[in-house]
Amino acid sequence: MARALKNPFGIRFKLVFLSSFLLVIPWLGYQYILEMEDYLRRGQEQVVLGTARALATALNERPELFDEGTFSPAARRSENLYVYPIYYPLALDDSSLIDWRDYQRYELPYGRANTIATPLNPQSEFSRYYHNDESLNFSLLVGEHNRYLYAYLKVVDNNVVYRSPDSLSIHRSDFLQISMTSRDNRLHRYVISPRGPEFIYAYELGNDLRDIGSLTHEERISGQWYETPDGYVVELRMPLNMLGERLGFAIYDVDDPETRNVTAVVATSDVNNKERLGILLRPTPEIDKIVEGMGHTNSRIQVVDRSNRVLLSVGDIQSASGLSLVEENNEQSRNPYWSYIEEHVLHPLYYQILTKPSNDFIEDLYVGSTLEGAHLSAALSGQAMTQFRTIDSSQTRILGAAHPIFADGDVMGAVVVDQNMNGLRTFRNQALETLFNTILGVMLLVAVGLFFFASRISSRIRALRNQAEKIIDDTGRLKNTIVASRNSDEIGDLSRSFYNIVERLGQYTNYLENMSSRLSHELRTPVTVVRSSLENLGMTVSDRESSVYIQRAEEGINRLNLILTNMSEATRLEQMLQTSEKEKIDLARVLAGCIEGYRLAYPDAVIEGDLQGPVMINGVPEYIAQLMDKLIANAVEFSYHKKPIVVSCRVIKDRAVLRVTNYGPYLPEEMKGRLFDSMISVRPQEKQKEPHLGMGLHIARLITEFHGGQIRAENIKEYEGVAITLLLPLLHE
Repeated sequence: MARALKNPFGIRFKLVFLSSFLLVIPWLGYQYILEMEDYLRRGQEQVVLGTARALATALNERPELFDEGTFSPAARRSENLYVYPIYYPLALDDSSLIDWRDYQRYELPYGRANTIATPLNPQSEFSRYYHNDESLNFSLLVGEHNRYLYAYLKVVDNNVVYRSPDSLSIHRSDFLQISMTSRDNRLHRYVISPRGPEFIYAYELGNDLRDIGSLTHEERISGQWYETPDGYVVELRMPLNMLGERLGFAIYDVDDPETRNVTAVVATSDVNNKERLGILLRPTPEIDKIVEGMGHTNSRIQVVDRSNRVLLSVGDIQSASGLSLVEENNEQSRNPYWSYIEEHVLHPLYYQILTKPSNDFIEDLYVGSTLEGAHLSAALSGQAMTQFRTIDSSQTRILGAAHPIFADGDVMGAVVVDQNMNGLRTFRNQALETLFNTILGVMLLVAVGLFFFASRISSRIRALRNQAEKIIDDTGRLKNTIVASRNSDEIGDLSRSFYNIVERLGQYTNYLENMSSRLSHELRTPVTVVRSSLENLGMTVSDRESSVYIQRAEEGINRLNLILTNMSEATRLEQMLQTSEKEKIDLARVLAGCIEGYRLAYPDAVIEGDLQGPVMINGVPEYIAQLMDKLIANAVEFSYHKKPIVVSCRVIKDRAVLRVTNYGPYLPEEMKGRLFDSMISVRPQEKQKEPHLGMGLHIARLITEFHGGQIRAENIKEYEGVAITLLLPLLHE
């Protein structure tokens, strides 16, 4: 029967492979969360549009809020400070005014006409008209973004004098004074007096500039002081909640580093008199009051006029995620091993397919100080609209909603509310991470369970296979049985079926094995009767013809008796081997005695010995002689006439090697593996002089195995002949 191809995929692999189809469950969960994200996105779109609609409704029918004349420099007084809306955050640490480039056309100059008298330079209030020094002047611009007031002073000074490194006084060098009223209408004065180009460090003054003990640090004012070829620049920021209705700036100039006296002060207004401070004017104060209440919507809100110019901007698009996610503070309760696996294994795997939101992006809808976009164009045309757009650099999605503002039937501007979708995307990612973690955990448990279940099944099947392979030995005889399983499943039923089959097969084999001895025993009695009858008949019959028939009958009886003897020989030998005891013998000496006897028994055969001894083994000499009888009888019968039969014995690699070779016909290839089985013979039927049942080499194999050795037959390649080789273990003393 053709040998079945070995399948490399066992039951365990197949069960684990089939369990992999359960991965469709994470895919379904992923699709469900994407649908949920779509619903949330639609809801967020309606919320943003509703916010824009509410603000636009509050600003409707108020055309004065969009009067462009409030931006005109010709309409301003020099004491008052105009605040311009800035639609993006300004960098205060880049030592340049590049971020102000869209607004620098609104800056105002201050110089000789704006000098004032202070306690540090006591001059009359009319000194400005007689001050001819052009060495000190500055330009000022004030803006607002996200509830912060930004300002810069670009100062021209031919001799900049900084505060000494070891000086505590703040009035004996060039410095900036900021005066303002708070919301409770109290005057507050602050001084910035650096020791060189550096980040500014503001102090709040007491009643006297020269009183060092009254200075207190004000950390809410931040910015930078840096030098330019013709002077220096002061760029600063402060929160709007510090300010009331009035604000002023003054530059104090010291030219002589030795005397360190203030020589001139150029200011926007009288910074030491609350009543004469300039008024802080904002082009959209009413709009700001209306929008200020909407500043907690986690959105960026902008008011745009019909020229696409941004009048007011509240909020930062980078932090305007719309959806607020509060993470539970459970870091201490989390398993550190699970956290490590999640961070270094699961998250890198998940974010191969997920997009991780980033707030590090720059919006590209602005041109100068104006805003563009399809949603804004539609709103300025009178139609509310929402728009999703993607910033390619960070894959961040922005949701914008624009709603028109009407006055007398005309569109005066629009309210634009923007949110980034990072909050929603973060929520989606967290939901997917939780889903994937749960499903992967369940899948892992299922896969491990299936693996152990398949391993259990495989081990039981393999145990049954191993028992089945051990039932029959190399000679085809039953030597073991199968242990019947008590399990009630299909494998248990198969085990019990095999057990019943082996039991019945064992009984039948035992019957066949004992049949020859029983048959031999039963036939000997009638053979004896026939033999005795023939002998008696031979004594009474005297004629020649009857004597011939009686002689032939006796030859048949002898032949039948030989057959019965051969049939029972193997069985008797097996029984004798079970009770025999081995002894220490010299194999070479036993073989030498056998060879001498064979030369006498077979005078026509040429029998040679090649013995190298002593070869000590543990065995029985009589059985060795019986084994040699069978081998020599075979060799004599199959040898060519006058060709030698060689019996050799020597020690090779701790084993005794006994070899009987003869010149004769080759063994058939198909019989080599079965030559030592019972009832196997390769003699042609017509050449058999005596009955042969194929038991000789079988007996030789039984004796060899009794001595713990191996026997094999092979054809000799050098010449036409056959060699039978025995390998027997040596006796280790």
